[in-house]
Parts: sequence; C-alpha cells; structure tokens
Amino acid sequence: MSHSLLSQISAPEDLQKFSLEELNELAEEIRTTIIDTLSVNGGHLASNLGIVEATLALHRTFSSPVDKLIFDVSHQCYPHKLLSGRRERFSTLRRFKGISGFTHPLESVHDHFHAGHAGTALSLALGLAKNRDLSQRDEHIIPILGDASLTCGLTLEALNNIPKQLRRFIVILNDNKMSISKSVGAITHILSRFFNNPRSNRIYLEIESFLAKVPGCGETLAKQGHKLKESLKNLVSAAPFFEQFGLAYVGPIDGHDIKKMIDLFESLKECSHPVVVHLVTEKGRGMGAASQNPISYHGVKPFDKITGQFLASSGKATTFPKVFGKHLLAMAENDPSLVTVTPAMAAGSCLEELLQKFPERCLDVGIAEGHAVTLCGGMAYGKKMKIVCSIYATFLQRAFDNLFHDVCLQEAPVLFALDRAGLAGADGTTHNGIYDISFLNAMPNMVICQPRDGQLLKELLESAFLWNRPTAVRYPNLPTNESFKPLQKRELGVGEVLAQGEDIALIALGHMCSLALEVREQLLNHGLTATVIDPIFVKPLDSDLFLKTLSTHRFVATIEEHSLNGGLGMIFNSFVARNQFNSVEVLNFGIPDTFVAHGSHKELLQELSLDSASLTKQILRHFSFKPAPLFSAGKV
Repeated sequence: MSHSLLSQISAPEDLQKFSLEELNELAEEIRTTIIDTLSVNGGHLASNLGIVEATLALHRTFSSPVDKLIFDVSHQCYPHKLLSGRRERFSTLRRFKGISGFTHPLESVHDHFHAGHAGTALSLALGLAKNRDLSQRDEHIIPILGDASLTCGLTLEALNNIPKQLRRFIVILNDNKMSISKSVGAITHILSRFFNNPRSNRIYLEIESFLAKVPGCGETLAKQGHKLKESLKNLVSAAPFFEQFGLAYVGPIDGHDIKKMIDLFESLKECSHPVVVHLVTEKGRGMGAASQNPISYHGVKPFDKITGQFLASSGKATTFPKVFGKHLLAMAENDPSLVTVTPAMAAGSCLEELLQKFPERCLDVGIAEGHAVTLCGGMAYGKKMKIVCSIYATFLQRAFDNLFHDVCLQEAPVLFALDRAGLAGADGTTHNGIYDISFLNAMPNMVICQPRDGQLLKELLESAFLWNRPTAVRYPNLPTNESFKPLQKRELGVGEVLAQGEDIALIALGHMCSLALEVREQLLNHGLTATVIDPIFVKPLDSDLFLKTLSTHRFVATIEEHSLNGGLGMIFNSFVARNQFNSVEVLNFGIPDTFVAHGSHKELLQELSLDSASLTKQILRHFSFKPAPLFSAGKV
C-alpha cells in the first residue's frame, strides 16, 4: 500500500478534505502502518487496530487540541499519533529517544496527559471540564474508555461524581467485546437508539411532566409511563446503568462505521448534559491472527507481518516471569492450599497455565489492584492458606493503602510476587517498577527480597511462607539462568558473598549481581580486588554479614535498578550511620531522581551510567584506594 492519503496528513484538520470513501481507505492505510511498525518494534497491537475508525470519526468531528481527547490507559493511541503530526516519526515508536507508546504531552499539543495506567481518563476529563467551566471556555471534553475501564474503582468513583448538567461532555465507551456482553439482534440497535437518544430522553421528560398535571391521576400515569420506558430499556440495552449516573446513553453503535459515528458525534456537539456513546469494535481488526486471538496480540513482540507468527528470540535463556509461572504451577499442584490472585496480568505474569488448570485457585480480578490486595488480605485470614498476589511493581503502588491497612496491619502472610521490578524498557515512564522498595520498607513487619537468578527465585517462593510475614519477592522481566539443582530453604534475612576481595565491597541487588561481577573483573585490571555481595534481602538486612563487611572494607558501593530515593543504597547508608562506621566511604549507584523514558534495557542502563564500564570508571574516580586503618563498631 502506498499510504498516499496518510502522507497528506500533518494535523487532524487535514481530515476535512477527504471524502467518506477516502476516510475508509485511510483507515486501512493506518492499519497497515501500525502492523508494519509493530512487526519490528513490538507494542500494543490489537487494541489499536480496533479503534482506527473511531479515532478518524472523532478527529473529523472535533477540533483537537482545543477539543480534548483523553485516552484511558492510552495504549490505544497509535492512530491518534498518526493523525496528529507524528506520522514521520512513527517508526521510532517505543524506541530509545523515539516517540512513546502512550500519550505524552511533551510530544504533541494533542496529548494532554502522560497516561499508562487504567481508569484515570474519566476523572481527568471531569477535572478538565471543571477547569473549562470555571474559566468560561466552551471546548468539548471527550474521555475514551475501554470496556475494561469499568472494572476500575477509580472509574466508578468518577461516574458517581458526574454533574447532571455537564455540557459538551461526551464519554466514548470502546466495547471490544472483551468485558461487556454482546448485543443480540437488530431490534437491540433500533430500540436502543430510539429510547436512549438524548432528544428522545428530553421528549420523555416532557411527556412525564405533562401527564403529571392531569387532574386526579396525573402523578400515577407519569410513574407508570416512566416504568414502562425503563422496563423496555432493561430488556434491550445497558442504558439504565449509565443513566443512574446522570449520563444519557446512546448505542450500541458500530465502531467501524465512520459515517454513522460522524453523524452521531455532530448531533451530540451541543448537548447540554453528559452523554456516553457505546461503540462496539473488533479488537485486532484487519489482521487475522490478532482478531482471532486478541489477548495474545494485545501487547506484542516483533512478528512476521504476513503470517502473524511471533519471531523467535535470539537467546535461549528463560526469563524471571517464566520461571515464576512455571514454578508457581508446580507449587499449586503439590499444595491445594495455595491460591493466586492477579489484577488482569495473568498473561504478562505467565499464569495462564495455572489459571487454566486451577481456575478456582487462580483468580483474575480485572484491573482492580486495590481489590486484589485487600482480597488477598481477606483470604490470608487465619493463616491457613498460602496466598500469592502476582502484580506488576508499577501497579502495586496503586494499592498502597490496601497494602498497609489490609495486609501489613493485619499481619497477613501474603506473598507479593512483584513482576517487572526495575526498568520497564519500551513501556517507559509509567511502567517503571523502581519505587516499590521505598514504600514497602516503610511497612512494619514487611519482608523485601530479590533473587539474582531463576534458581534463587524458586527458592524464595518456596521459603516465603515459612517466614509467616507479608513478603515481597521482586524480579524483572529479563532473561535469567535456571538451574535444576535441589532447592534449598532460604533463611530470613541472610545474604551471600559471591566473590571475596580486599579493596572494595560491591553490594548488588538481584540481577545487578552479574553487573557487579563484571565490574569486579574490570577492577582486577587496575590491581584491585572486590568482594561481591548479594544481600538477597533488603528488609531485613543481613546485619551480621554487613557488620563484618564494614569492619574489613573501607570502600563500599551499592548497585541497584531502583530509585536511589528510598532504595537499597539509602537503607544501607542508614545502617552504616547507625553503626557508626564513620571512616567507611559509600557510593550508591541506582536511578536518580528523574522520570526515566523508554528504550531497551541496555540503552537505558548506559544512559543512566549503570553499565559496567561506567560503574568502574566512577568507582576509580571516586575512591582513592589508599591504605587506611580499619576499625569495627558494635551493633546498635
């Protein structure tokens, strides 16, 4: 395909010159561009293929950026990016220094929020609408929700706070049949459109008002008329659910019929009360494999754009999430008291086989992180069952209060398997799991640990329930080595020395141990020997090991893939100060106080000077390595 139409678009207003037939051709050009780019870069595929026509209709009808499109999660914004001035850079999608896979205000005036977590769009849109009204402006506010957004508590809270007289506020519900039941038959479309059109609703209100004035029986007639209308609605549509929140309901509408959507959006422009437009779309539309299996093609790695088959990875190593999923399944097979909960992350966390084999003991609660954590706290009551909460590190922060109040305060021994702990690679800023240690460490009685490889991950999973405390086992989505040696029970708060040296101690967390060993080899070239320590536990620290280390090493460096604010380095610094090792110099390596963008893991580490060459250079520059008397201090 030549992409002759798409090449003519540098801003949304360029859509005005196209005929309806050309808009439909443009939709296919957009799909081809998305498939071509994601076959190389990876990214969110099925959701973007499904929202192409809706995005075209919205941009054709409304005037972005004055009229504001607010995408929930914003992982379905690729057509929007192509139509809003980023076509020429689209090949850089999710690449280092390229455009983001989510909306990003620094990229374009057409992006209003940097979004990456679900459930935020409706609240943000209501805030924008309040800002607009107080400032006496008149633009349209258009939050675009996926059907799964309705499982978010935040969305339901926002629904409960929609003003009934809110003007120029149009909610788009993109129903791709993943969460909302299918509508049945042509009668559904006809009756739903008739009964739920905002103009029809106004007529019904006028009729009810007229009937109420009939002498003697008016009030009774009005009530019966209202009941009849509501009964018919309940039979054919989802309207009553939304109308209870003050939203007029229109739909369901074919989300691939551009003309129908444009006509509808034009008719709603001057609506004086809030409206929800229910669009039915096909996730993965235009690509057979993605349409037939939208879950597998939701977030994709590089694939063959002809066959749709995913390309084989270059390395043979397994990954931390795969080791976790496989071993948790083995644990569940041997222990009927083990139950796992995940907030819509079954595929990403490699729990699909567990979910299929033990559906009653592997619960996917949808995008409801707070509920997932509190549910686990409830199931752990009595400490008779072994409860695992499998959740991405970046999403655990959404359940901070639930973690404190319903798990830690109750001393519930829930095991939190924190997937994607560390840099999130191409997903970038919103998904980086680099803040969890800071808030987990504040929780009394909480255990925080991180394995350096797949073997240690399995051992920590096996050992965690012996500690009888809330425990977080954090691990990245990176390749790892997996040994099949017999598993050993891990004692709480005991670390390991991986290599012995004299000149400096390198304390590296989790997978950063391999990096520390590389630094050790490079320091040997300068005549220096390094002790490499894997603490395994961030909380509690191995006091005996670190007291001994500080008594024999004047120079120490901590290495972690976590924010320096509140991370291992800061915790270790506090330990050094409490134990009065005043002559020991400590250098902390980690992620500075900044938002880290997207890119490959290797590129991001180099950008942050966390590669072995940069670490070695900084160590040599910072420490003098001149002989000095050593001393020890007692514990406090």
